[in-house]
Amino acid sequence: MNISLYHSILCPDTPDFLQKYLNIPLLTRLKGIGLLCGTDFTRLYENNFYYSRFDHSLGCALIAWNFTRDKKQCIASLLHDVSTAVFSHTGDFRKGDTLRQEVTEAKNASMILNDKDLAELLAQDGLTPQQVSDYHVYPVCDNEIPALSSDRLEYMFPSGSSLREGKNARYSAPASSMDDDYFDMDSIERCYSNIKVLKNENGIDELGFTDGGIAFEYTKKFLSTAILLQHNENKLALNMLGSIMNMAVQDGVLNESDFMTCSEKQIVADLDRFAAKNPDSKISKMTRTWRKMNHIEHIEHEAGEGYYSVHLEVKKRFINPLVQIQDGRAERIRKLNPEADRLIKEFLSYRDTDWGAIKLM
Repeated sequence: MNISLYHSILCPDTPDFLQKYLNIPLLTRLKGIGLLCGTDFTRLYENNFYYSRFDHSLGCALIAWNFTRDKKQCIASLLHDVSTAVFSHTGDFRKGDTLRQEVTEAKNASMILNDKDLAELLAQDGLTPQQVSDYHVYPVCDNEIPALSSDRLEYMFPSGSSLREGKNARYSAPASSMDDDYFDMDSIERCYSNIKVLKNENGIDELGFTDGGIAFEYTKKFLSTAILLQHNENKLALNMLGSIMNMAVQDGVLNESDFMTCSEKQIVADLDRFAAKNPDSKISKMTRTWRKMNHIEHIEHEAGEGYYSVHLEVKKRFINPLVQIQDGRAERIRKLNPEADRLIKEFLSYRDTDWGAIKLM
């Protein structure tokens, strides 16, 4: 993906005031943290490109500005992930929050409210840290699943363009079939150009579509990527990495602070070096396996000794977007399109095998 070109689709006229915020350490740290939760570093995945939390944050800000022209909402969106540690939502997995995946947000407001560099820049724009410390209060920026917001809209475009299970994975699709299932630049531009701010059933602003056909296309592509996050491959990849991180802290290989100060590449390099020097340790076996595995076993019971196994329920990321209808009102795609309703029901009822497992190398 040409990220600059993609961002120009999200907002053709990037506001000048935004540029000064992009160089503060609070945000630049996110350049070393990937959107795809560490899957860039295991052979279980063959992702198409690296997309950082910084890229995602800027994308959210551009969407918010494009649809609201409100500095508060733009900057709140830009800052919504500043508390994210390395490997993104792996931080939720390692702390047992697989269903809501919100542990990563716990320190976000306090980091915004206590950053002096940020406060000085906000003052130049006539804003206070309190006005941008919680993007949840702005419904175009964030809302509850299955509604569409700038955050949900943004993360799925690059995720749907990049995230790919490796060719040896159980569910890996042939390359020739991917064009219809995932986002590329043309489909991103087609879908995005059809979006506007609508009023939902509660009279609240929400991003939605003006054309039902494009809304269906977007929904189908969204679900094609969302299902990958329900596979045991993803559950095991994130949970295993989280276990490695916890063990590394417990055994003094890494410090908890490293996850907020180092890049993902640095953490992976440190783990690889430790594994090379201490080949027989449990952390080393886990690290080697996580880095080199290219498939896992799908089983109905916990694997025995010498395996790493997972049995998890995880957050279901899906949408039921609004579509504008003839009299100016908006209805959900599930009410308007039986096929969309079928696909969403199919997604919500999906269950992988009870357990995913990998034999430790």
